[in-house]
Amino acid sequence: MKPDRVKIVSFSGIDGAGKTTQIQALTHWLLASGLRVELLSFWDNVVLLSRFREKLSHKAFNGDQGIGSPDRPLNRRDKNVTSWPVTTMRFFLYFLDAISVSRKVRQARESDADVVIFDRYLYDELANLPLNRWGTQAYIRLLLGLIPSPDIAYVVDADPVAARQRKPEYPLEFLRSNREAYLTMSRLAGSMTVIEALPAAATELKVREVFLCQSSRSDEHFSVVPAVR
Repeated sequence: MKPDRVKIVSFSGIDGAGKTTQIQALTHWLLASGLRVELLSFWDNVVLLSRFREKLSHKAFNGDQGIGSPDRPLNRRDKNVTSWPVTTMRFFLYFLDAISVSRKVRQARESDADVVIFDRYLYDELANLPLNRWGTQAYIRLLLGLIPSPDIAYVVDADPVAARQRKPEYPLEFLRSNREAYLTMSRLAGSMTVIEALPAAATELKVREVFLCQSSRSDEHFSVVPAVR
C-alpha cells in the first residue's frame, strides 16, 4: 500500500562515506516496490546561487574543483576554510538556504512522488560551523526550528582514512574533525539516525531496516514489498 503522504528522506555524512551508493541502493529498492521516488541534490536543487558561490570560493581560496577519485586526487579549499570572515558569511548564507529548504520540502510534499530523497540537507552545511561555541549552537537551534525535519535523516558514518581513499579531496585532519561535527550535529538535531561505519552491503541493509521501522511508526499502513523479478 502506498503511504498516505510523501516521505522525506535525507542522507548526510563526510565526503567519501558512501552516501551516493546508499542513495542509489535505497532508490532501486523503493522503485522495485512500485513506489515513485524523486531525488534532489542539495547543492544543485536547494542552495541559493550555488554556481556563483562555487566560482567565488574557487577564486578566493584557489582550490581544486570537481570530484576527487583514487586516480585523480584533488586539493579542495572551500568548506575546510574556517577563517572568521568566511564563517560570518556562512551564518548569513545558511539562513537563506534554510528558507530555501523549507520551500523545497513544501513543494516535495505536494509532488506526486511517494518518497523524496535529499542528497545532503541543511545539516551538512551546519556541520561546517564551529559547533563547540554556544553562540553557534543557539544559531543552529534557530535554523533547525525554521526548517522541516525529514521523516528519516540518515548520517552515513565512515572511517576518515577509508573515506579519503575513496574520495581524496580534503586533508585527513579535516575529515576527522568533520566526522566529529556530524556526530555533534546528530545530537543537536535529535532526529538524525547515525548508520555506523559498516561494509557497503551491511550499510544498505541497515538503511532499509531504519526506513521500514521509522516509516511504519509514522504510518501504520505503510509497507514496502520489493517486486519479485
